[in-house]
Amino acid sequence: MRAVTGPAPQRPPRVLVADDDGTTRTLIRHHLETSGHEVLEAKNGAEALRLAREGAPDVVLMDVVMPVMDGFAACRAIRCLPENGQVPILMITGLDDGASIEAAYEAGATDFSSKPIQWASLRHRIRYMVRQKLTADRLRDSEARLANAQRIARMGHWEWEVDGGRLRWSDELYTILGVRPYRFDGTLDGLLELVHREERDQVERAFKAAAVEGVPLSVTYRITHPEQGRKVIHQEAEMVTRPGQPRRMVGTLQDVSEQCRAEERIAHLALYDPLTDLPNRKLFKDLLARALKVATTHPAAPTAVMFVGLDRFKRINDTLGHEVGDTILKQTAQRLRDSLDTWAEWLRPRPEVVISRFGGDEFTVILERMTQPDDAARAARQILDSMARPFHAGGEEIYITTSIGIALYPGDGDSVSALLRNADAALRHAKGQGKNTFQFYAQSMNGNAMHRLSLESKLQKAVENGELELHYQPKVDVRRGNVTGMEALVRWRHPELGMISPANFVPIAEESGLIGPIGEWVLREACFQNKRWQNAGLTPMMVSVNVSAHQFWQRDLPERVACTLVEANLDPRYLELEITEGTFMHDAEETVRMLTDLKHIGLRLSVDDFGTGYSSLAYLQRFPIDTLKVDRSFVTGVTTNPDSAAITRTIINMAHSLGLGVIAEGVETPEQFAFLAEQGCNQIQGYLFSAPLTAERFGTLIAERRRLDVKGMLAGARAADPLALGE
Repeated sequence: MRAVTGPAPQRPPRVLVADDDGTTRTLIRHHLETSGHEVLEAKNGAEALRLAREGAPDVVLMDVVMPVMDGFAACRAIRCLPENGQVPILMITGLDDGASIEAAYEAGATDFSSKPIQWASLRHRIRYMVRQKLTADRLRDSEARLANAQRIARMGHWEWEVDGGRLRWSDELYTILGVRPYRFDGTLDGLLELVHREERDQVERAFKAAAVEGVPLSVTYRITHPEQGRKVIHQEAEMVTRPGQPRRMVGTLQDVSEQCRAEERIAHLALYDPLTDLPNRKLFKDLLARALKVATTHPAAPTAVMFVGLDRFKRINDTLGHEVGDTILKQTAQRLRDSLDTWAEWLRPRPEVVISRFGGDEFTVILERMTQPDDAARAARQILDSMARPFHAGGEEIYITTSIGIALYPGDGDSVSALLRNADAALRHAKGQGKNTFQFYAQSMNGNAMHRLSLESKLQKAVENGELELHYQPKVDVRRGNVTGMEALVRWRHPELGMISPANFVPIAEESGLIGPIGEWVLREACFQNKRWQNAGLTPMMVSVNVSAHQFWQRDLPERVACTLVEANLDPRYLELEITEGTFMHDAEETVRMLTDLKHIGLRLSVDDFGTGYSSLAYLQRFPIDTLKVDRSFVTGVTTNPDSAAITRTIINMAHSLGLGVIAEGVETPEQFAFLAEQGCNQIQGYLFSAPLTAERFGTLIAERRRLDVKGMLAGARAADPLALGE
């Protein structure tokens, strides 16, 4: 702990004695040291100058006639030293003529004394000079501290003689206001000339009220600094009146620009989205309330509220990362501005437009004073066209679609909450219509929205209530026709609503985050069921489980999968994980790491929905995968659409060149099967052989060793369409 000490002891007053007569110096030293002074001696002016520079004397006693440098020259030189410019100098000499005295004062002497020296008088004069110097030093230090404090605080003080009109400033005010002392006329009018024109009258009235009524002055105004631009100044003062003296106003002036900018920034952050700089939800609601008040006075000019949502934006965040997602959100904000500016340019009178980021991937828009409701539809089309262009983020070219819901005032609601609720319902309806479209509000949408919320609430309880079940669709070897494995597909059997289609609840699970726990349940149940079949004596085969992007990017996925296999006592070679192609495209290095960790467990990896994403041959060569799964959208058209046939043929050839297996899903006709067989596809999956089955029915199918009649299928295809096999 540091000891607390008192003030440092002061040294005795230091006197520099400059005289070429050694006897005189000795006498002076004797008389001064006995009275408590420290003495420095110099034999000539040059030595006196050196000691003055090094010794910092409090007083100098200087003879005039000395060798090398006389006293006058030494006095002038000492006055030029920055640290000794104010030191008292007493000239002591036998010269007492008027010219010598005048020369001493012109050289900078503080006082003049003639020899012979009066010792008692000398001690008192030196004591007085020391006291005078200390007082002057303290005053200068105080002024320097004040000036420094004012500089740091960007503050200066001033004084105004109300009756005489004279205005005096501290030096800091010249810096704050950006004026040169010789250009300021020192009057109140001179100060007012610096004030922003719009606020000049206000400042003048404040000064006059303070001068006439005696009220304290407190005024804030703007100035334009010649180098630093706009500044905000705050000025305060009080009247000082004393009998027999002119009235004065004494005050301070402070540069509060940074404080004002900080306050403006805080206020801005409270009302604007920091990512896009658009109005946030709070400000948007205030602006909408104001717009509705205006709309009541202009019933012939419709007002629309739009909800704009990015389709599948969560998938982009999960696969490409939040940094890419933020970039897309900022680009979306700019596209909304640009497209609605273009739309509004063509309308007369020009409508008012407000755009906000309402939260997440949703934006809201107010269109005021439109000419007709159809204007909102044209605005929506303009937005959709703008969003159709590819986004560029994270080194990727990304396509993303948009859905828009529109509600009109007053038909679709006469309050802020009603319009927002119904525009949101219209947005959900647009997403349900296939996305990348816009929908106007209809009353039935409220029911749909409530149904969706109810479904989400029920889905949260489905896992714990045991309402989910797995169905299994067989995978069939194309050459032999035997079942080689199965894909586990989740189904929801609600006790009241019955069987609910995955098309209805899987999107809700993805948007709400429930896909994570559901995916874990599917993995666990599929592994345990596969082991149960093996324990029952059925032929061991592989079960495929879909892994969502949410699951894949959890760093502990390999550990979770390994633990599940251990708990189920299932050999890893009987598990295959199917991962959608788009999931891989977030981070190639991280993808390789994750896939490698999964492969080390001993399971197999398959790329699901291949051909619909962004994969390239270079990526596929790096990824430790086993199988490509041709998406059903291509398989469906292999016998009717040349493009689908060409894409499917390319995928199969590419997979084989990389040593990968190929499975086609969604195979429903003998002609599709024949095409795939001719191209060398390894396995098929689809209704041609079997729909997804319950665990019990799938076990029966395996036990009965059912097979696909490959020869019959090929013969039937040739008979139905000779071109199916390329003949």
